[in-house]
Amino acid sequence: MANKNGHQTTNGSTSQIVDDKSPICIPFILGRLREHASADATATSAERKPFIIGLNGVQGVGKTTLVRTLAEKLGGDEGLETLVCSIDDFYLTRGDQEALAASHPDNQLVQVRGEPGTHDMELARRFFTALCNGEPAKVPQYDKSAYSGRGDRVPESSWATVNGPGQRRVQVVIFEGWCVGFRRLSQSELADKWNAPSRTLKQHSLDHLSLVNERLGDYDVITDLFDAFVHIDAENTEWVYDWRLEQEVKLRVEKGAGMTDEQVVQFVDAYYPAYELFTDKLRKGLFAEKPGRQLRLVVGRDRKVKQTIII
Repeated sequence: MANKNGHQTTNGSTSQIVDDKSPICIPFILGRLREHASADATATSAERKPFIIGLNGVQGVGKTTLVRTLAEKLGGDEGLETLVCSIDDFYLTRGDQEALAASHPDNQLVQVRGEPGTHDMELARRFFTALCNGEPAKVPQYDKSAYSGRGDRVPESSWATVNGPGQRRVQVVIFEGWCVGFRRLSQSELADKWNAPSRTLKQHSLDHLSLVNERLGDYDVITDLFDAFVHIDAENTEWVYDWRLEQEVKLRVEKGAGMTDEQVVQFVDAYYPAYELFTDKLRKGLFAEKPGRQLRLVVGRDRKVKQTIII
């Protein structure tokens, strides 16, 4: 099974995460896979596009555990060549991120990596085009620890190759990330969000939020490829602050170092505007003309599934 050797997020917290998501998610994905195989029954193996799963989960909710279990099921029990990749590995290079920040010096949303607009979507487009065509492709990797935590892309010479000579062709792709599946808003929708009560949106001007919103349109080239989508949602997205704080408490205990509570809040604040802007649209579903392809798992404060919705 081909897999990603780069960044792995931690799900460490003061309370253990129980994986009650896989038993719900796996039957859903296998059902969509059967439909995909049936629709492609007349195509040759060389013509078949890989089955692409998009997976969005709020930070700290247990997404990594689900991705690992799902990949093991598809790659092991089902015998499908499965590639796991993260949107985090498509962040801009350090040089390009610095250029983006310098070109918008007053916009705090793009001074550091994170928000839509800080990923190299041309790289993502080329990568997914190669996968869909069954062509050799190198899997990007990003090192978040480089440049004292500011991060940089790992040299391409270190990237693993898939679909290469002598390798099985990738049959399933799991593309995961905290902002995977977010769609751009209309200007009126954006203004309505900005004018409504929120936690972080008023910390930024409408023009600055508009830049992130417009850049998000570039992500549709990948989102439109999804054959199935899993959204691990939270009854209250503000719990992401608590979950991140729990991770840092454990790090401080285990390693004697970690962000302070104030630094954690600042860290999550850099991401949170996107949650406030784009989550509601994601909850309505990505596949308006193809119902039944999106699974939404709503979790409570304890990260356990409280509601299952197929959209």
